[in-house]
Amino acid sequence: MTTQSFSFAGHQTFPFRYSWPKKAIDAVVADPKAFSADDALVRLGVGKNMVVSIRHWALALGLLEEDPDVPNNRGRFLKPTTFGKAVFSNEGWDPFLEDPGTLWLLHWQLASTSGNATTWWFAFNCYPGVQFDRRDLQLRLAELIKQNSVPRVSDASLKRDVDCFTLTYSRSRRRQAADEDTLDCPLIELGLLRPVGSHDTYQLVREQHRSLPLFVFGYALASYITSRATDIATVSLDELAFLPGSPGRVFCLDEIGLLARLEQLEKTTQGALVYDETSGLKQVLVRKKLEPLTFLKTHYAGRLTNRGKR
Repeated sequence: MTTQSFSFAGHQTFPFRYSWPKKAIDAVVADPKAFSADDALVRLGVGKNMVVSIRHWALALGLLEEDPDVPNNRGRFLKPTTFGKAVFSNEGWDPFLEDPGTLWLLHWQLASTSGNATTWWFAFNCYPGVQFDRRDLQLRLAELIKQNSVPRVSDASLKRDVDCFTLTYSRSRRRQAADEDTLDCPLIELGLLRPVGSHDTYQLVREQHRSLPLFVFGYALASYITSRATDIATVSLDELAFLPGSPGRVFCLDEIGLLARLEQLEKTTQGALVYDETSGLKQVLVRKKLEPLTFLKTHYAGRLTNRGKR
């Protein structure tokens, strides 16, 4: 099992915006060194801090990666990941973020592991409870850093991370409704974070989340099962609902929403996944190896078919 890694800051206080995933993919397809080029500001059409932010988010969302074939790379040469290219290239499944399922997918990419955006992962997977205030979240992150001897993370960096996290999923209370919508992060549409009462208090929204598509959930489930450090072909319902990095935890699903999707997947996977309650044990039986991208191909095939009929 690999050692858990943590990452803070890098976003320059900006949540990612609608156009940034495709902008990042296009830039690197044209030039693997686009983000370190002298004219990066001109190529990307944004300011210096936003160039840094776009690069950060493209890496954190798993759209780009450092090219391992370049010796002594040190982050200069980037390339699209298989996932990034499949979704956001010109021929990709949803390059302009028109499908709500893609937003859920980006949320999964961001919050299911600790290494790319630790604050986002911690809030959805480890925070004890569904309601928090910014200061308490910051203090708990500071404790996580102390326990794991993470170097060079200041209180100011943590505060910026917490502020950026809340803006990823909830509109700023300081902005007026008439402000430009494109300044908001698209993940606000998921309804995963709700302001409560005072300026600094929020609640994670745990419910069925009907806008989460079945096959996007299937992709997350297959990715989670594939990543487990065990070959045991059963997964308990409690694990899928509550364990850090599990689909139920990351997607904030209640039991009804989780069970409904597991039962639907049993039908659509021809028994590769079976939900079982024998002897009072609620668990999923994995009877066949699952390829995560297969679920996305199925999801987007339906969308592209419908688009072609317009």
